[in-house]
Amino acid sequence: MSLKVEKLDGGMAKITVEVSAEEFVKAIETAYNKNKKKISIPGFRAGKVPRQMIEKMYGKSVFYEDAANELIPDAYEKAFKECEEEITSTPQIEVVQAEEGKPFIFTAEVALKPEVKLGKYKGVEIEKIEAEVTEEEVDAEIEKERKNSARTITVEDRPVKDGDTVTIDFEGFVDDVAFEGGKGEDFPLTIGSHSFIDDFEEQLIGKAIDEDAVVNVTFPETYHEESLKGKPAKFNVKIKGIKETELPELDDEFASEVSEYDTFEEYKKHVEEHLKEQKEKEVQTKKEDAVIAAIIEDAEMDIPAAMLETEQKSMIRDFSQRLAMQGMNIEQYYMYTGMNEEKMMEEVKENAERRIKTRLVCEAIVDAEKIEVSEEEVDAELKKMGDQYGIEVEKIKNELMDEERIEELKKDLAIQKAITFVTENAVEK
Repeated sequence: MSLKVEKLDGGMAKITVEVSAEEFVKAIETAYNKNKKKISIPGFRAGKVPRQMIEKMYGKSVFYEDAANELIPDAYEKAFKECEEEITSTPQIEVVQAEEGKPFIFTAEVALKPEVKLGKYKGVEIEKIEAEVTEEEVDAEIEKERKNSARTITVEDRPVKDGDTVTIDFEGFVDDVAFEGGKGEDFPLTIGSHSFIDDFEEQLIGKAIDEDAVVNVTFPETYHEESLKGKPAKFNVKIKGIKETELPELDDEFASEVSEYDTFEEYKKHVEEHLKEQKEKEVQTKKEDAVIAAIIEDAEMDIPAAMLETEQKSMIRDFSQRLAMQGMNIEQYYMYTGMNEEKMMEEVKENAERRIKTRLVCEAIVDAEKIEVSEEEVDAELKKMGDQYGIEVEKIKNELMDEERIEELKKDLAIQKAITFVTENAVEK
């Protein structure tokens, strides 16, 4: 196999790949063997038709397309690895020559990694951000845990009050006519949750179990059902059950139940420290983002359209995989949201461009600062992965990470070191 690289305008290149005539002959034979069972000719049993007979009937080139599809993936992968230029997009393949007895030739049009001219990247000025935790934030976090530990108690000796969860039957009428979708039975409704329209919930306050109530509301002009927009409605409601939430006291007993601490003060201090740690991580991420954004702004680079398109499609593919984990496919998502592939490509375009530029400037900083990653740092990262997934480091290294993946990991670690370097050297105003 041989390859030739021709640089084009717009950061693109045309790679011409030539595969020997012998390999093309083998690929034709492979294509014949894969397809012969599908071809029937009178006088021959299925799968027993000689290749020469098939070529005579359908033309010499009958297996060329399948042979090309057999050759191209491996040949392109070899070309990708041998090419001295760094390819950054999915190839656009075109077959140039496919004829038995001659070399098989195809071209791949690809985007190349663009050159980056760094501006200022050391001593970048960013706005000072503090990792402060307020008393209100601590109290809110404790209240969240308090609600998680609450008990639900059935109430029978009092009417509905704000915060209760009631079980109701209801039926709605507009102009004394029941409307579709306006009826429900044994429906749980938390008073004050504003799950229902207008002041529906507030009108149930003070009502007792088994009491029939009439609730009058007006559908908002923005209501999703066209026939109900802006219409006054009446609901007949029966209260079938009342439950209230009993919150635990904020004392030492509560602290010992929800944490490893014996006193409420110790627990509260822990919550504060935990929030502080979270805030510090968030602040660090914000600083890193601000520094990289400033470096990108001061750098020069031209992103090939094909490189951007490849990143956009990669992001959509990742999103599609996350949807699949939730039991939904991308087509269903498009149907529910009114999106389509074209709109989705446009929606992710800005993020895709930012991701590309971030990686490019970080790689340029790695080169400029001669940042290297040691084997010890690689092992430490693999240990983190092992601890996270409960897999031994040696198993990760020997079974899950080949040489190519280790190199990718080194590049990622080098980029993170570059981000840390420029952030530590930033000036906070």
